[in-house]
Amino acid sequence: MCVEPGDAAAREAAAPRPAEGPAVDPITVPPVDEVAVTTLIDNTFDALLGSRDGVERPPLGIGSVEAPLFEGGRTSAGLRAEHGFSALVTVRRGDTTSTLLFDTGSSPDGMATNVERLGIDVGDLHGVVLSHGHFDHSGGFSGLARLRGRRGLPLTVHPNVWSRRRIAPPGANPVELPTLSAGALRREGFDVIERREPSLLVDGAILITGEVDRVTEFERGMPPPHQAWDGSAWRHDPTVIDDQALVVNVRGRGLVLVTGCGHAGIVNIARHAMRLTGIDRVDALIGGFHLSGAAFEPIIPPTVEALTALAPSLLVPGHCTGWRAQQALAGTLPDAWVQSSSGTTYRLRSAA
Repeated sequence: MCVEPGDAAAREAAAPRPAEGPAVDPITVPPVDEVAVTTLIDNTFDALLGSRDGVERPPLGIGSVEAPLFEGGRTSAGLRAEHGFSALVTVRRGDTTSTLLFDTGSSPDGMATNVERLGIDVGDLHGVVLSHGHFDHSGGFSGLARLRGRRGLPLTVHPNVWSRRRIAPPGANPVELPTLSAGALRREGFDVIERREPSLLVDGAILITGEVDRVTEFERGMPPPHQAWDGSAWRHDPTVIDDQALVVNVRGRGLVLVTGCGHAGIVNIARHAMRLTGIDRVDALIGGFHLSGAAFEPIIPPTVEALTALAPSLLVPGHCTGWRAQQALAGTLPDAWVQSSSGTTYRLRSAA
């Protein structure tokens, strides 16, 4: 039997709460029988990709829309792709399932459009988590509010998601990035909960890492043009300290990690998740690895080397990973690497 998100017990179970013990001690994350991660928004959509065991692609012809110049007045528009990321994460333990939304994409309507075309009922959501405050992960809240109405929904964020940020390239005019409004979110019915520390959601089945320890020598964060307003001046913001990831423990398989951009460094994130949980096996990594562009391409080789040592069974780099890193990862880990595409569901079941 599924727990209805409107029930008081379900609301209480969905709300984040402090994980017991300090971060240096292992946090018990009970194993689940299955996790399904559906990419609602990514930078690409490829309608011709085929499904395989554990990877479910949307059917060819999805996204029927009005088109008066076609016979019958309709055509298949597929799914939206944009520079952004959003994923639906559903965990199952026995007969009970719980679903969280992780990030919301870039545009106000992109994620919502794909939700409708995929036939997903967002009324079943137990909560929303933001990986960090950049606009390409937080832009879709208005579309979500349109689909749900002003129904209360927990929203877990790091306190720094409200930071003003800009890109200031040398010799060019700075471009200030859109900043999320806490007040506007609350007016739309979102119950905003700020935490720097790890949180356990949906009755302890999902761990949100909170701030990630930076331990590798090569993952050094954003270059100098990425700046944040500190109240008196714009200063280099290398860490994007609000960056956090989602972690699920699948019985007999190990950890499944979902990242937004991975600004903390995908290797740092994986090692942090293992340290937090005391589980030494990372079975899957899905999301943005932020290895695109001149500032990050030099760290592709050590990143690939470290991920090879982890030996995940599923590797789905998306969003800001970049084509050079995709090529390197696909060539080095061909059995694990899978091309990301909007609308794809990655399903990992218990191995025990």
